[in-house]
Amino acid sequence: MKRLIVAASLAALLGAGPAALAQTAPAGAKFIQVGRLMADPATGKVETNKTLVVVDGKVVEIRDGFVGEGQVIDLRDSFVLPGLIDSHVHLTSQQGPNGRLDEVTQSSADQAITGAAYAAKTLRAGFTTVADLGAENDAIFALRDGIKAGKVPGPRILAAGSAITPDGGHADAHGYREDILHVISSPTACSGADECRKAVRMQVKYGADVIKITATGGVLSNTKAGLGQQLADDELVAIVEAAHSLGRRVTAHAHGVDGINAALAAGVDSIEHGTFADAESFRLYKKNGAYLIPTLMAGDFVTRVANSPNNFFSAAQTAKAREAGPKMLDMARRAHDAGIKIAFGTDSGVSAHGDNAQEFALLVKAGLSPLEAIQAATVRAADHLQISDEVGALKPGMAADLVAVKGDPLKDVTELEHVAFVMKGGEIYKN
Repeated sequence: MKRLIVAASLAALLGAGPAALAQTAPAGAKFIQVGRLMADPATGKVETNKTLVVVDGKVVEIRDGFVGEGQVIDLRDSFVLPGLIDSHVHLTSQQGPNGRLDEVTQSSADQAITGAAYAAKTLRAGFTTVADLGAENDAIFALRDGIKAGKVPGPRILAAGSAITPDGGHADAHGYREDILHVISSPTACSGADECRKAVRMQVKYGADVIKITATGGVLSNTKAGLGQQLADDELVAIVEAAHSLGRRVTAHAHGVDGINAALAAGVDSIEHGTFADAESFRLYKKNGAYLIPTLMAGDFVTRVANSPNNFFSAAQTAKAREAGPKMLDMARRAHDAGIKIAFGTDSGVSAHGDNAQEFALLVKAGLSPLEAIQAATVRAADHLQISDEVGALKPGMAADLVAVKGDPLKDVTELEHVAFVMKGGEIYKN
């Protein structure tokens, strides 16, 4: 009966004229009066003097002019666009001098509490949706579910949990005594196609929304193992087949060109970093419709730390940071010139949480227009994560996730580093 009443109320609202809008709106409707509105970044169209009508956490209508009574939110002096999406974060940690100690002293509960603090910071920065691509299962799944239940503030999370990695690979444990390694080694480390297939199935069983793999070595694994391919071709194929058969997309951490191309040939849906991509990589991206998530902030961060007098990286990490970090911006420029689909992702947790919007300026430096950079963090990221029916634009039926800035981010994309207002699911988190 309640569903029929709500449906009838919504139908009345959608059919009402401007003068009758306030009277016919269901109880609890919010009227958000907007000076400049980019409701659909896919078009780049900016409209003026609009009112968003929000009911039960969703946009139900966009009206001309400033209308509404009761719960009116005044953003008439602001530029409003959909809530931002970061396709690559690690909410339960952040790089620093104590990182190696934290690995062996923090419990899952400690990591979840840490993640809650960083999640709130990320949300206040305007990022209403994130993909967390590598964290201890219990911690990140509890945080994801707690946010969804409204118990703690934070962005909507799509969580990978523990990454699928080869034994001794980038996402495994390194640099500790052997007895400690036996305790903290990754539960999803695998060797051989069958083991890797099982690891994927177990991650889905435990609650993973997406499968993250480490196709190559990584900068911050504390091992002198390079940045080339680590998962074998047959392992990559087995992982992709298992994930896709269970309805999960696969994103591959990959720096070395051999690992990038092997992962794309195996059918992964996206590449994280993609540092040493070549022309064959770009051909495979296009053939598969795969996305690149360039994580330029991570490259910038590791380069600065490795060259700093206060460098806290190990010798192995420093060498890899100096090799890969400076090349990432040029790679993104070449990928953009080649017409590769780019989705916004920062690898925050490497760089500081809450600074996510600094990625926009780096994307523009790599050749994207401000509009293309915004699209990467809205409609493109939503398409990449397969959630375009819910977020990435402000259309009737979609989540009322929005941010507001005072200036024009199409003229100066760094405006997005200073959001003044954040709403997620119809609730205000920054005003």
